[in-house]
Amino acid sequence: MRNFVIFFSVAFLNACSLVSHSPEVVPPAGVTFVEQKNQSRTEPSISYQKYRLDNGLTVLLHKDSSDPLVHVDVTYHVGSAREEPGRSGFAHFFEHMMFQGSEHVADQQHFAIVTESGGSLNGSTNRDRTNYYQTVPSNQLEKILWLEADRMGFFIDAMSQRKFDIQLDTVKNERAQNYDNRPYGLVSEKIAETLYPPGHPYAHPTIGYVRDLNRATLDDLKAFFLRWYGPNNATLTIGGDFDTAQTLAWIKKYFADIPTGPEVEPQAPAPVALTESRYLTLEDKIEQPVLTLTWPTVTPSSKVRISLDMLTAILGGGKNGLLYQKLVKPGKVLSASVSQRCGELACSVQLYVSANKGQPLSDVYNDVMDVLEHFNERGASEDDLSLVKGGAEASAIFSLQSVQGKVAQLAFNQTFYDTPDRLNTWLKRLAKVSTRDVDTAFDSYIWQKPAVVLSTVPEGMRQLAAATANVDAVIAVEPTEREPLKVRKTPETFDRSKMPTAGEPVFGALPDVYRFALDNGVQVIGMESRETPTILLEFLLPAGSLIEPDGKQGVAYLTAAMLEEGTQSSSGEEIEAKLDRLGSSVNLWSGREHTILSVSTLKKNLYPTLKIAAEILYQPRFSEQDFTRLKRQTIESLGFQSSSPRALLIKAQREVLYKNDQHRTPPGGDRKTISALTLDDVKQFYQQHYSPSGTQVAIVGDITQRHAQSLISRLSQWQGEPARPSALPDYNQYQRQTIWLVDKPGATQSTIQFVRKGMPYDVTGDMFKTMLANFNLGGNFNGRLNQNLREDKGFTYGVRGSVYGNKDSGLIAFETQVRADVTADAIQEMRRELDLFATKGLSEQEMAFMRSAFVQGQALSYETPAQKIALLEAMQEFGLPASYRQQQQKIIASVTKKELNKLAKQWFNPSDYQIILVGDAKKIRASLEKTGLPIEMVATES
Repeated sequence: MRNFVIFFSVAFLNACSLVSHSPEVVPPAGVTFVEQKNQSRTEPSISYQKYRLDNGLTVLLHKDSSDPLVHVDVTYHVGSAREEPGRSGFAHFFEHMMFQGSEHVADQQHFAIVTESGGSLNGSTNRDRTNYYQTVPSNQLEKILWLEADRMGFFIDAMSQRKFDIQLDTVKNERAQNYDNRPYGLVSEKIAETLYPPGHPYAHPTIGYVRDLNRATLDDLKAFFLRWYGPNNATLTIGGDFDTAQTLAWIKKYFADIPTGPEVEPQAPAPVALTESRYLTLEDKIEQPVLTLTWPTVTPSSKVRISLDMLTAILGGGKNGLLYQKLVKPGKVLSASVSQRCGELACSVQLYVSANKGQPLSDVYNDVMDVLEHFNERGASEDDLSLVKGGAEASAIFSLQSVQGKVAQLAFNQTFYDTPDRLNTWLKRLAKVSTRDVDTAFDSYIWQKPAVVLSTVPEGMRQLAAATANVDAVIAVEPTEREPLKVRKTPETFDRSKMPTAGEPVFGALPDVYRFALDNGVQVIGMESRETPTILLEFLLPAGSLIEPDGKQGVAYLTAAMLEEGTQSSSGEEIEAKLDRLGSSVNLWSGREHTILSVSTLKKNLYPTLKIAAEILYQPRFSEQDFTRLKRQTIESLGFQSSSPRALLIKAQREVLYKNDQHRTPPGGDRKTISALTLDDVKQFYQQHYSPSGTQVAIVGDITQRHAQSLISRLSQWQGEPARPSALPDYNQYQRQTIWLVDKPGATQSTIQFVRKGMPYDVTGDMFKTMLANFNLGGNFNGRLNQNLREDKGFTYGVRGSVYGNKDSGLIAFETQVRADVTADAIQEMRRELDLFATKGLSEQEMAFMRSAFVQGQALSYETPAQKIALLEAMQEFGLPASYRQQQQKIIASVTKKELNKLAKQWFNPSDYQIILVGDAKKIRASLEKTGLPIEMVATES
């Protein structure tokens, strides 16, 4: 069941708030206090203090001492919309370069320093801004400010041709992985090219065109930095547990000397209009055709913006949306959605429909027009708006559950509208939207208005397009001469080469954990957390795919899906409407071990929400009509997924590793097994496995143990059959390593996985210690595999490796996507790195790096309700004491290099791994044969 998402709606509305202009802390000279907003006790809000340095840097501080961590975000007001014609992709390319070290930070050390500090980090680029962010234990704040200041003020001289060349390869690999080699990956790019005229800031993709990236030079990138990366075009936002006076002193020390960059003029809003509909057709390696309609709308600050948001929610919002009711539920299409997408300069409404295999998109287009005509005749109702508005308050409160979420909102809103906190203003504006406002917005921008109509069809099947294309191909734009570089230097008024030391160690405090059990077998674990007035409950039922009968794979998935389709007294639409008005969500999904019923609600709406959840769980309707539709949609969805390289990889992995159907078949089943299922199979699975015996309940939120016990005791009357054990894996045995090749003709990349049988889950034994050993091999950005294949050779966008385990089994896997032309080389490099690690083991430096990262990272473990409930579920599932994290910390601190090297030798020997490969066999087979490994073809019908 859906929850209304408000972040982008919040971001682009004008607002005025009562703020204080008297600082609680007098800032140091050179730092000017601007305003302060305190936390409201009666309405959703985010407190902050705003300062500005003499060089133009804006600083936002948000205090939150609930956890010993800080989140630091630096947002630069530059994205792909600021790029010059013919130089697309520069903003994103530059984001990559900013992690490559600066004048006082060695190559590859930015990631290493943050990781070793126990933190996490990343960056992102969109059309309008680029941001860099880190979450670290609070004692590491000065170090992060030093890092961010060094790349803002001392970056240009550290840019080298080698770094440029490697990151150019990485960006092109990222584009291939996420756009060119991904099903439907070029949809957004083609729409933007068609919706916006040539030269419009939004007419090209943020990732850029390969032709533009290929002709970029190092000086081009330096010029981009000098033009846009000045402190006067940046906002530094810090949230978490810090001392304000000390933090301001550090900010002055590290940032105040950085010279102001060129003046940045605001970009004028640039909405577009179409005089006639534009039709285009995109052929792709897919099964299901997709129809996408895009209408240009307004500027983000327009009063109509929020009415259009409400309109899209009415048309496409969950089971009560008109598109679902008129198209999806009757089985006319596989899925449908609609949303308004806003950047800083313009907005558009996009309607996306996945058709059934072989379905003409002209029919789909006519059906969509019928839905719009229906809305035109009936208009928006008060009930429509109540469903949307009901979830807004809850969404505003849920958005405050993490420091990162609050910092992201403050930074985003400050960057674009100079008003960091807009939550309550948005809620008030939302409350004022009327049905007439929505109808007017529909009439003005959607009904019978020209649109970009994109038909994405399987290769060679252009006859399925909605209409004949009337749009020409995009003409490549040549870059113009750029202005000469005007280098500015930051004076070194102190020794910046000395990295700040961390403060006193900090550790996250896990709230008290309580446990109790009911006589019928329900096991309960929980903790009280009062940071927000919200409650999260999860029921883990012993009804996962590993207990499905032979030949009935997919019945667990269909059973969970059927429960969401309605109860004996309410339809699925009626249930969703009740939840929307409460601002609550109830979701069901099945996995390998369990079926999970998740309940998220505001504290004040706990009882009515749980009443709905109980109705869903205990009184399913099990309609034959719903089952027939869900079964057909599931089969169609499997075809939709089958064009994904990773879906093909995982399917092949299961076939290679396992003999028995419960492990060999995907958790949701395949076309063969799903086709054979009946409604009686679902009813029988429900009766046998939706049982209190073996059911685990986890509770986190603003609720006491006594209250939780009173609440859960109402489940005492629930009776059912004893829980059945999950099927154990039956593994295939191989005498030698083999390349198992799945042919994907035309693939520009190859997806590679090294995989082997692992160990059952444990938290203090060999499985846990092997995970520690893997940290420096495939477990972090600076791991050997990623450094080799990405940072040294530019083969890939990234490599990851993990040690997995459940109660009865486990596996170890290393995975990457590489350019097709280096497939064999990448396999050989992965084999070499695994062999070196297994035979030589870890270095002392790697041991110290691992210890520091894991020990200090513990402070970040317990922040959000989702993190807390995952921790509780692990305790419950594996019978762990609340102190198990402390036990792990002792192992991390005391485990020897000899112990980890012994495990590395046992578990990372490359010859023990089977190699699963998805790629264009015609392109890569000859080079694969040179590896000397046998090659077996794998067919992976879904």
